[in-house]
This record gives sequence, structure tokens and C-alpha cells, in this order.
Amino acid sequence: MAGRATPATALLTRQKVAHTVHEYDHDPRHASYGLEAAQALGVPPERVFKTLLAEVDRSLVVGIVPVAAQLDLKALATAVGGKRARMAEIGAAERATGYVAGGISPLGQRKRLRTVLDDSASALDTLYCSAGRRGLEVELAPADLTRLLDATLAPIAVFD
Repeated sequence: MAGRATPATALLTRQKVAHTVHEYDHDPRHASYGLEAAQALGVPPERVFKTLLAEVDRSLVVGIVPVAAQLDLKALATAVGGKRARMAEIGAAERATGYVAGGISPLGQRKRLRTVLDDSASALDTLYCSAGRRGLEVELAPADLTRLLDATLAPIAVFD
């Protein structure tokens, strides 16, 4: 992985957090980056989390939910003490995080943003999230992710 490190993997290494990096061939025609990752890695979609950015009362907030779920914007706003939330513009998300959409990692972002992790993560031994580029996932303990991000755990996912 040397030379192919991302800010996310560099942070995990620097913080001496146990993690495993998983790489797969990204298909640009695939409709869902997260579901593609779950299928390519042979992992249940409930264990693969996507990183979404929303604007809550005009401030960017990160919501991390399983790829099999949708982000509940009202619940996200409530979790951070806000009133209104809407999905952030892709350009704003990319500028704030330093990552490209479809490869936004919750770790190693350019700006430190308030972060909420769906509480379903607490039932897992490990979860997968983007390692900072399409086709690259990192597996780590939810408690480590929560600690590194100073994240709030809250029910922010809506499962179909």
C-alpha cells in the first residue's frame, strides 16, 4: 500500500489503529459505489457504510450509514441539535473533504466536520467504509471509527 496511501489510510497508520485495506476493481458503470463494494468484497451490505455530507442549518455535517439504507436527514439534524438538513452539493462535499464523490472517506478529511455514525454500527465487530478512493475500502472496529472522528452515534439510517 505504500505509495498508494490515502489521507484515510495514513491517519489510521499514524494513529496505530488496527485496520485492513481491501481493494477491488471499480466499475464506473455501477450505479451504487457502496453496493458495488459490498458485492465485490463479498460482504453483507449492512457492514459496508457510505459517507454522505449534508448541510444542517448551513453547516456541513457528515452522516455515515449502511449502503443498504438511506440517510434520514431529519434524524441527522436532530442528532447535531439542528433544525433543517438537506444533502450537500457534490462540489461542496468534495471541497470540504478533499475526496472525490464515490470515494469520500469519513477519515482524513480536509476539514474537521461534525460526524454522526448510524447506531447500527455498534452491533458489528468491524465495518467497512471508503478508504479515500473508488475501489478502496477499509475495515475497522466501529469503536475506533467513532473515536477517531469524535462521532456521535445515533439512529440516522432508514432501511427499505
